[in-house]
Amino acid sequence: MRRFMRPLIVGLVLLILLALPVTAVLARSYFLSPTWQPAQEQPIAFPHTTHAQLPQLECEYCHRGVSEDAYAGMPALELCMDCHQAIATDREEIQTLIEHWENNDPVNWERVHQMPDHVHFVHSSHVNYGFDCAECHGDMENEIDYAEQVRDLRMGDCIDCHKEYGAPTDCSVCHY
Repeated sequence: MRRFMRPLIVGLVLLILLALPVTAVLARSYFLSPTWQPAQEQPIAFPHTTHAQLPQLECEYCHRGVSEDAYAGMPALELCMDCHQAIATDREEIQTLIEHWENNDPVNWERVHQMPDHVHFVHSSHVNYGFDCAECHGDMENEIDYAEQVRDLRMGDCIDCHKEYGAPTDCSVCHY
């Protein structure tokens, strides 16, 4: 019986030694690879600075689900048209918006902030805790005309933030 144990132990040690580099590479790519992709061109150039500088337009005005839902949501075309039936109608981008409206054709915005599929990020939890949108999305009022991913959003970034603010770091908080 002892004769058979030694080859088994040697085999297990070799298997572990061979598996470690593969596991390390996979773990590195899983935990450290960036989640964002280059900014996609949007169907309509939407200047956030122009809109965010208006005192009556807080982020929540357009992104209505941000304080109640997991997703901030994109504004309905009807919301845009509340103003743009009369404001800046001579501009090319607004004319494109009006065409979408008249043809009952939704604007298919490109997703900007990328999270892995296995991550569950809840906007309402963060907004209701008191985080300002700019902490993750950048200063859309003064610096960023067109939406782009400005924060790392890898797991380490999220865990650091959770630790800093005393939020739970248990895996099931963010992962399915």
